[in-house]
Amino acid sequence: MAKDFAIIKTGGKQYKVSAGDKLRVEKVAGEEGGTVIFQEVLLRSEGGTVQVGAPVVAGAKTEAKVLRNARDKKKIIFKYHPKTRSRRKKGHRQEFTEVEIVSI
Repeated sequence: MAKDFAIIKTGGKQYKVSAGDKLRVEKVAGEEGGTVIFQEVLLRSEGGTVQVGAPVVAGAKTEAKVLRNARDKKKIIFKYHPKTRSRRKKGHRQEFTEVEIVSI
């Protein structure tokens, strides 16, 4: 039997999820231990039947439990132009939310 899954959109990215999956998404509003609902479901597969949205599946939602809110490792942006003594160093830490999919 095929495993039920959905394709959701959050933070400008698309994720293929199924119940029990843990994933990192762009920061969403929600406290640790709370729940968050993803309304933008682009595709849903349940029991072998596939529903494709145009652009989203009507009435479909995915519920997830917020595990933690944190910041990723620092990314270094270093710009260098030779022979001109031009150097620029900048750092960035992206915030993310780790969620566990409860239901589709």
